Amino acid sequence: MNLRLLCTQVIQIAVKTGKYIKQQQHKITLDKIEKKGLNDFVTSMDKESEKRLINFITPLINGASFIVEEETVQAKEAEYVWIIDPLDGTTNYIHGISPYAISIALQHNGKTIMGIVYEVSLDEIFYAYEGLDGAYVNDRLIHVTESSEHKEALIAVGFPYNDFKQLDAYMESMNFFMHNTQGIRRLGSAATDLVYTACGRFEAFYEYSLEPWDVAAGAYIVQKAGGKVSDFNGKDNYVFGGEIVAANNKYFNKFLAAIKEIPTNQS
Repeated sequence: MNLRLLCTQVIQIAVKTGKYIKQQQHKITLDKIEKKGLNDFVTSMDKESEKRLINFITPLINGASFIVEEETVQAKEAEYVWIIDPLDGTTNYIHGISPYAISIALQHNGKTIMGIVYEVSLDEIFYAYEGLDGAYVNDRLIHVTESSEHKEALIAVGFPYNDFKQLDAYMESMNFFMHNTQGIRRLGSAATDLVYTACGRFEAFYEYSLEPWDVAAGAYIVQKAGGKVSDFNGKDNYVFGGEIVAANNKYFNKFLAAIKEIPTNQS
């Protein structure tokens, strides 16, 4: 399989779809917003974006399956699996603020081999694939930072919008980072947080109550950019385990140690 060509094709699809949803943003009204749960919103554009992505991507690999947020297609066992978030940052999108992104990962026999995140507002396309040396944004090579100390770190964090069972310990960790780092930022898009860590805008990112489509592409890009990724236990169950820690290589162990007190979804 020619992953270079495949990546180019998927980038074109992501950008085309992203530009479409940006053009349609002003048309989102209350009657086009649904609630899947507490503070969990879905718009007509989430569904339309997903349909467009699936329709364009399906012909690229015969027999591939999909894991998608809005379930417009049923997942099945397959050698190749696309993991897609058609609009990561829906609440931002609804309110007309940035960032929001399209996230697309490809797995082969359970291993991620390609990641693409299109941050729509800044028109930035982040990508990496097996066989490519490093990770890129808009064809520019990116790399995680070299910072190794808390005092040098800017931390990205995601707040759960309806899963509060770990919130007390989570807030304690944020209290530590507020006192010992350069600060905390919450952007509202896990895919964006990850690729911003990959390109050195953040030193690290962590969040729980996540889904595979939130993190699969961005986590891979962090790794290809020289960073490390794990679950809260320091293990590899971050795509399907519901929690993620990502940081540059030099800071990762210290960062992970600082959040070890958060009860894990996998305990």
